[in-house]
Amino acid sequence: MSARPWLRWGTSLALLAALLIWLEPERIAAEVTRLEPAWLVLALIVATAQTVLSAWRWRYTAGRLGLELEPRAALAEYYLAGFVNQVLPGGVLGDAWRARRHARASGRGGPAWRAVILERASGQVVVIALAVLALVAYRPWREILLAAPHGAPPWPLGLGLIVIMALVVVLRPRWQPLLAILRRDIRRALLARDAWPRQLASSLLIVLSYLLVFAACARGIGVELPIAGLMLLALPILLAMLVPLTVAGWGFREGAAAAVWLAAGLAPEQGVAASLAYGVTVLLASLPGAAVLAFGRSAKAHVDE
Repeated sequence: MSARPWLRWGTSLALLAALLIWLEPERIAAEVTRLEPAWLVLALIVATAQTVLSAWRWRYTAGRLGLELEPRAALAEYYLAGFVNQVLPGGVLGDAWRARRHARASGRGGPAWRAVILERASGQVVVIALAVLALVAYRPWREILLAAPHGAPPWPLGLGLIVIMALVVVLRPRWQPLLAILRRDIRRALLARDAWPRQLASSLLIVLSYLLVFAACARGIGVELPIAGLMLLALPILLAMLVPLTVAGWGFREGAAAAVWLAAGLAPEQGVAASLAYGVTVLLASLPGAAVLAFGRSAKAHVDE
């Protein structure tokens, strides 16, 4: 077995342990156990609607690429992918398995894989765009996240941009055929005149549902802030979860929550508790995927001729 999965488990556990050493674990535990059932039920309802809408977005994207997915099969496969993402390191193995199962069922591997890639990427683009808008609109985020010595940009960001540009220059000839196909599919599935309004609306609703689930969990443990304010605080935490170095965001998410709460003048223990409640809620919401894993079959797919 590769050491990489164990490394991600270790990263999550190490980050959580560091937070417990830094903060007061008794207070965190007390905050989490205060989670009110009514708020938990609301969070689970929103998370369920999120999965249904995400499955629709995948089905719609696949349809734009010439693949038809039955609605029930798409929902079952999405639940399965979500559950696998929750229990295995990296947070993307479930989506890779979803693409592979769809590729085998449809007999068209390329479009099936690209449908999953585009569907997930479109949502992440919206997350990043909303985070940038929050930075522009909310002055404390600009001061905290964009601050650097003497007003200079952080050097890791500049180094990262240089590396990305170098890779593009070196690998562009080798990737040219694949990039051409990907550009064509992006136009067909995401940017076409009759596609982009639905894609944008669904991705916005899905991202907002993530933020609302976090806000509901925070209110459930007693955070006395407006829902809109909690959703704004959740944006950088959601960004931290995109880093595929832990298991389902555990560790990074709690660290980001502690930092965000501290920056907002709130108790970091409360932010960690809200993040832990969010993680447990999302895991509970993904449990139908365990039933699909135990009793389900591969998604039935049809190819448009």
